[in-house]
Amino acid sequence: MQKFILAYHGGNTSMTPEEGQQHMQKWMAWMDGLGDAVVDRGLPVGQSITVSADGVMEDGGANPLSGITIIQAESQDAAIAMTKKSPHLDIGGTIELAPAMDMPM
Repeated sequence: MQKFILAYHGGNTSMTPEEGQQHMQKWMAWMDGLGDAVVDRGLPVGQSITVSADGVMEDGGANPLSGITIIQAESQDAAIAMTKKSPHLDIGGTIELAPAMDMPM
């Protein structure tokens, strides 16, 4: 099985507490439904900054990161199928999917 990193971007950040709770319940149900495919549930992140050779952008750039998860799947297509079911997409967010490279670090 290959590992894939899901990088969550954007999404509705102006939810009421009740809407946030409903979204979290959907997200947890989706995550639980992935079963053994979940390698690391990951975590949400706060306001990101972008560091480059030209300096630091404190607004997180054009499409700021909002969280990560690591899954495993038989193929990229299988990982895409799992990712398409994420409730993060229902709140206007996007998910960047990338295969993890197996190399010594």
